[in-house]
Amino acid sequence: MGVAGCGKSAVGAALAARLGASYLDGDDLHPPANIDKMRRGEPLSDDDRRPWLTLVGERLAKPHGILILGCSALKRRYRDHIRSTAGAPVVFVHLSGTRDLIAARMAARAGHFMPPSLIDSQFDALEPPAADENAMTVDIDAPVEAVVDRIAASLQKP
Repeated sequence: MGVAGCGKSAVGAALAARLGASYLDGDDLHPPANIDKMRRGEPLSDDDRRPWLTLVGERLAKPHGILILGCSALKRRYRDHIRSTAGAPVVFVHLSGTRDLIAARMAARAGHFMPPSLIDSQFDALEPPAADENAMTVDIDAPVEAVVDRIAASLQKP
C-alpha cells in the first residue's frame, strides 16, 4: 500500500516472485470511470473508491495460495473495508517515501494513467497504518531488491 509512485507494482511483483506467491495490481480492478477521472487529473472521492476497495477485498478473500495485491489503501477506513470484505487476515505493507522521491519516480515513469499532478492529493489522503493494524512500514529509498529483503525478513518474524 502507499501513494501513487511508491513502487507498489515493482515491489509487489518482486516480493511475489521471492515468496512463490501470485501478484495482482489493484489498478487492474479500477472501473473505467475511475481510470478516466484520474487520467484527467481529478482525485478519486471515497464514493469512487468504495466499489474498487470491495473488489480488492473480494480478490483477497479467495486467493489460491499467497496473494500479493498492490493497492493504495491510503486511509484506515479503506484498509478496514478491505479487511472486512476479505474476511481473513490481511497484512498491509506501507511503502513509504518522501514527496520529492515519489515526484521524481512519477516524473520518470511513462504510460501510467496517474499524472504527477495528483501527488499532493495522495499525500493529503494518506493515513499511515497505526500500531494496532496488521501492518508494517518500509522505507522505499533503496533498490527494489533491498526493499523486498526488508519486507520478506519482517514477514518471517513472529
